Amino acid sequence: MAGNERKDPLSRFFSRLKGASGNGQRGPDQRKVHFSIWYFILAVLAIFWLQNILTAQQTNRVSYSQLKQMIKAGKVASVIIGPDMVTATLKEKTGDKKADKTVSAVRVEDPDLVRDLEAQKIKFSGATDDKWLSALLTWVAPLAIFFFFWSFLMRRMGSGPQGVLSVGKAKVKIYAEKEIGVTFGDVAGIDEAKAELEEIVDFLKAPGKFEKLGGKIPKGVLLLGAPGTGKTLLARAVAGEAGAPFFSMSGSEFVEMFVGIGAARVRDLFAQAKEHAPCIIFVDELDALGKARGLNPIGGHDEREQTLNQLLVEMDGFDPRSGVIIMAATNRPEILDPALLRPGRFDRHVAIDKPDIRGREAILRVHAKEVKVGTNVDLKKIAAMTPGFVGADLANLINEAALIAARRNREEVTMADFLEAADRIIGGLEKRNRAMNPKEKEIVAYHESGHALVAMTLLNTDPVSKISIIPRGIAALGYTQQLPTEDRYLMTREELLARLKVLLGGRVAEEIIFGDISTGAQNDLQRATDIARRMITEYGMSKKLGPLTYVREGRSAHLDLGFGPREREYSEKIARQIDDEMVAMIEETHTGVTKILGERRNMLVKLAGILLEKESLDGEELKKFQDEVRAAGCVEPADDQSESRLDSSPS
Repeated sequence: MAGNERKDPLSRFFSRLKGASGNGQRGPDQRKVHFSIWYFILAVLAIFWLQNILTAQQTNRVSYSQLKQMIKAGKVASVIIGPDMVTATLKEKTGDKKADKTVSAVRVEDPDLVRDLEAQKIKFSGATDDKWLSALLTWVAPLAIFFFFWSFLMRRMGSGPQGVLSVGKAKVKIYAEKEIGVTFGDVAGIDEAKAELEEIVDFLKAPGKFEKLGGKIPKGVLLLGAPGTGKTLLARAVAGEAGAPFFSMSGSEFVEMFVGIGAARVRDLFAQAKEHAPCIIFVDELDALGKARGLNPIGGHDEREQTLNQLLVEMDGFDPRSGVIIMAATNRPEILDPALLRPGRFDRHVAIDKPDIRGREAILRVHAKEVKVGTNVDLKKIAAMTPGFVGADLANLINEAALIAARRNREEVTMADFLEAADRIIGGLEKRNRAMNPKEKEIVAYHESGHALVAMTLLNTDPVSKISIIPRGIAALGYTQQLPTEDRYLMTREELLARLKVLLGGRVAEEIIFGDISTGAQNDLQRATDIARRMITEYGMSKKLGPLTYVREGRSAHLDLGFGPREREYSEKIARQIDDEMVAMIEETHTGVTKILGERRNMLVKLAGILLEKESLDGEELKKFQDEVRAAGCVEPADDQSESRLDSSPS
């Protein structure tokens, strides 16, 4: 039967080679065969083997003298004299049957051969060499193999994303409607952005509704937001909701070292998109391609600017009624070329901010569907513990909690696993095996207790949720965690001053208890200095310098790059005044913190003792400690201007 037909190795080899040089399309069960030079070597060896099989006669070789003796002895029945070989058929009796055996010998110039054959009355005939078969196997077959090998290489060089001759083709990833698998139901925490993009979905589904009124859909949609907020996910959800093909490409994939390649890839991308319209083109990290022109100090006519020019031309050239929507994502909109942002190109700008507490809870619920969550897990509490987390951070939190639960052989992920995962992400990996001598451990305990006690004392601070003296991360010997009760978008001057006092609380505690200071406050001092500088130079919170800003912000509003260098826009005199004001602010804060902890020394010693015993205190244990202190009547106001948190009635 045809289904059971077996192929010889040579047939299987050619079938594999044919599959390797096909059009690149294969079924779901067909494996991709990669070409190897060994295939070509095996093909050449197979040709030589086949030539030997077909041209060589299946005879026994003997010497010419032996053949002559067989003829004279009457053992030969017939002879065929060829140009190179003499083949003889021997007479041999086996029982009652007569069997022929063939031998051959290399022909030599012997004029007596014919006379001997006639004397023995042996039939003989002549034969010519079959040149066409030999030429076919010797010349035509190798040429065919070389031609096939050459054509295969040319196809590989000229097609596909890895082809040498295809550098001008866009290395775009194309997702069909069924391959996207993402809808608005998979996107949470950014409801405002989803509402903005519903119009794009409506246009892709029913463009006639807009065209009959003369309206034009925006050509381009620019998604702005911090890394991990879900820009790419939202773009794929738009394509999934609309049921349209999705062309995804990174901005850096357009730019190459060869001049003109990026522009060619832009043209090819738009040509492919027009063939699959209606569809969505998504360019991730647009700032790699669309950086403002003229910023190159070497020259303005470089490859990147040519690519950008071609993108601008293509966005102007295609018909908005063709159904091709361009979406792009970036977290640095301030460096984009203004020509990209004007109406007619990227008309609509959709800002995707970090989610609030309700958005974080919704994101957690989406990702929690993929894991077995215990009944004691409170996702709302986890959302409150993770201010500033974006979608990618929350997905990582869920995954870390699942890994911790699996490591402990649990059947489901519990609340303790989520809390440990949050501590690991925020504070770093716990290092219980790090050896600390008792003196250092005591210093760390008083240091962290100083932070916590100042935070519990002042009114305008976030409540303390955890204190730990277990080393974490690279250099953290302990940490004090404060979690806000609600999402905040503004901070007052009093709140910033309170944050300064909390940062200096650890160093002041060391001074009061040990009469000396350690290097453990290095990070606290750095953060305190940055806050003081910003209050004076950016927020206009200095009474001496007045409501002025002295720096020009040069970083993205969507990137948390820390407090890097900024452009200076003030004189040396103002610089000295800024330095003097910073020193005065830090010294005044230091004096206030010394007064707070000095008046509460007993509380500091007791809290440090509990921390040395348990190594870690959470919010409930800290609340219990506060209640004990309040019951003992050891609470006093922090200073003349601020009310003590411990004196105030609990909310």
